[in-house]
Amino acid sequence: MPHSLKRKFFALTASLAALLGTSVQAQDLTPAWQPRSGDGWVDAWLGDINRYGVRYREPFVDEMVRYYGAPRELVGELLDRRRWTPGDVYYACAIAQVLGRPCRYVVDEWDRDHVEGWGAVAQRLGIKPGSADFHKLKRGFVPTYDRWGRPILIDSELRRDFPNRPFRDIQAPAKPKDAKAGDAGKPGKGPAKPHGGKDAPGKGASGKGAGKG
Repeated sequence: MPHSLKRKFFALTASLAALLGTSVQAQDLTPAWQPRSGDGWVDAWLGDINRYGVRYREPFVDEMVRYYGAPRELVGELLDRRRWTPGDVYYACAIAQVLGRPCRYVVDEWDRDHVEGWGAVAQRLGIKPGSADFHKLKRGFVPTYDRWGRPILIDSELRRDFPNRPFRDIQAPAKPKDAKAGDAGKPGKGPAKPHGGKDAPGKGASGKGAGKG
């Protein structure tokens, strides 16, 4: 990873950790999983969803089932047998919701071709960067975090929707020149390593506490 990109990544992770009340350890900062949505803000919070979903599995699954229409057996299959990360599961189902399609439809599209990451998959399905659908996709993170009782920093694109929220813009990391197509983020590699140390208290989709870190 280029030095300048690594410095930005450390700064971003520290900011998220400070927001969530967590500590940051150097060994937790390796970006082993890259969703490559094409939007730095989306990538950062998908990473945080990985962290939440691993620690608070049931509230995460409940959110996917109750608010994104995903069959519970599909979510369990993706997380357990197919080793998808929670961030991948969330984004597949969120894209499906914007499209008005079943979550499995987007899962199948990812399986068909995902060498260029989620950004390419979303565009192939008609959700282009800067479009109304992409904005809707980003906006959907906020109510999910509210149901979990978990803080989230919006970016400037969402300030009109949530004018009273704290915000911070995040640049999408540049693609390394020597990156190989086969190195794309693959759900089969298992859950991403959390970005911070101890987790913040989380709440389930029903608003009840999921536990304390």
